Amino acid sequence: MDVQVGDIIQTRKPHPCGSQSFSVLRVGMDFKIRCDKCGREVMLARPKIEKKIKKLFRNGEEVKVR
Repeated sequence: MDVQVGDIIQTRKPHPCGSQSFSVLRVGMDFKIRCDKCGREVMLARPKIEKKIKKLFRNGEEVKVR
């Protein structure tokens, strides 16, 4: 999956604050993402986060995920 720094991802399940939108801060073997609503930063392993991605937005346009 081609995810780049600066992309916005929408997850299948919401964050505890209610938001499903996250900004990608770091990409590698693990991803660092920031919740767009509350600002909490989370690091997750690549296989785990790739399963949770519902939609991917780059430059305001939706990118095909699968």
